[in-house]
Amino acid sequence: MSKIRHALNTRRADDFAQWYQEVIAAADMAEESGVRGCMVIKPWGYGIWERIQRLLDDRIKATGHDNCYFPIFIPLSNFEREAEHVEGFAKEMAVVTHHRLVADGKGGLVPDPEARLEEPLVVRPTSETIIGDAMARWVQSWRDLPLKLNQWANVVRWEMRTRMFLRTSEFLWQEGHTAHENAEDAKAHTLRMLEVYRAHAEDDLAMPVVAGEKPEHERFPGAVETWSIEAMMQDGKALQAGTSHYLGTNFAQAAGIRYQDREGGQELCHTTSWGVSTRLVGGMIMTHGDDDGLRVPPRLAPWQVVILPMLRDNEGDAALLDYCEALRSALGARAALGEPVRVLLDDKPGKAAAKRWDWVRKGAPIIVEVGGRDMEGGVVSLLRRDRLWGENGKPAFAAPSHEEAGETIPAMLEDIQQALFDEARERREANIRRGVATLEDMEAFFAGAGRYPGWVEVQWARPTGAELDGVVERLKALKLTVRNVPMDGPPVDGACIFTGRPAVERVLVGKAY
Repeated sequence: MSKIRHALNTRRADDFAQWYQEVIAAADMAEESGVRGCMVIKPWGYGIWERIQRLLDDRIKATGHDNCYFPIFIPLSNFEREAEHVEGFAKEMAVVTHHRLVADGKGGLVPDPEARLEEPLVVRPTSETIIGDAMARWVQSWRDLPLKLNQWANVVRWEMRTRMFLRTSEFLWQEGHTAHENAEDAKAHTLRMLEVYRAHAEDDLAMPVVAGEKPEHERFPGAVETWSIEAMMQDGKALQAGTSHYLGTNFAQAAGIRYQDREGGQELCHTTSWGVSTRLVGGMIMTHGDDDGLRVPPRLAPWQVVILPMLRDNEGDAALLDYCEALRSALGARAALGEPVRVLLDDKPGKAAAKRWDWVRKGAPIIVEVGGRDMEGGVVSLLRRDRLWGENGKPAFAAPSHEEAGETIPAMLEDIQQALFDEARERREANIRRGVATLEDMEAFFAGAGRYPGWVEVQWARPTGAELDGVVERLKALKLTVRNVPMDGPPVDGACIFTGRPAVERVLVGKAY
């Protein structure tokens, strides 16, 4: 095979972290804002987030939720009611203490000492406390339950080490909150929303995930149970892609969320919360990107098909544009993956090859080039982004007829969506080491597995207290964490590798973002 000249300077195998940053820049997705930990999401990156929003919002509403919005500022006293919750977020909270600036006499501005707030306001790190206040007002009787709310918003957590889309001080997300009559209903809903996230990740993002329960030390602050979906990135690290929490009556007790039960008594509600964020965009990049840039699954692509006319700035351009517009119109009238095909006719000035590589780096699923000779022959030049290179080391263009392209591209988009998922799932399964029977074997595996080791599945006795603290410290020394207990994991048949006691379940262990 001829040597391929890739579109990026950095290879995944050489420096995955640098490759990730280069993909974001080359795909024109986002840039630094000048404020530490905050990013500007550019149109292509935000278009992908909009697709995530639209698809997930439909799934959430299908489970009976209504969207709402709550303030970005939360009184500090709200957090003081729930000690465990505030302890989990205290080091990350941004706090507003003044409401006015004054000149400092040196050409600058400072907070006005006379404009100090009577009570500091926390910039929303999550909304359990303020939504709990609303639930306490809105729920009076069992007839008001279950109460199912969802919010699309931004939150602020003052991160020390930031990386675009994966860990930023400000990020976009949705957070769902529900109140129920009893534990059974609340736990069932916790798992129902976990399944919504699993289906969204796998069916929309083409990102295979493992759904399961988090161990005790990884629970959301104040939660009784935390469940997650975990995805493996191409460097073998785990990405927690979404979480769903059963909160018991902890937050209901703090906020006073009570209802009159069917016998006339007063009971505390059982509540849940769950959320995903723009971290999904980072997960998509690290799951599907290659050494030429981004590869966007067709369900998420703002433009699924990009048509590039090779304009010559002469009298033949009008006919060529008409030829391309006919294809755009034909495709736009057809459906793929349950929606009309999203087609862009990119007639901006510029050299065809340069425009092609711009869209390759952006990851448009199908790129169609059309020149004068193509038009004369009644064909188009078609490139699948997931199968970019031919055996000769050159882009693997196909040349279907104009009519054939209009008829076959919708099915091709569906094939690309499935192919990306299958590729990622096969890679994940090839990088989960099973049958590790001792702690020494696990340590040896991670010590000898190279830069991108993947995960191990081990047996686990659910240690708690000081015993669990010891396990966590030993894992921390290896830069490892327990990811979750897979819901569909095989039965146990031996001892916990950490305690030696009989195992009760299996867990996944790995390095993580």
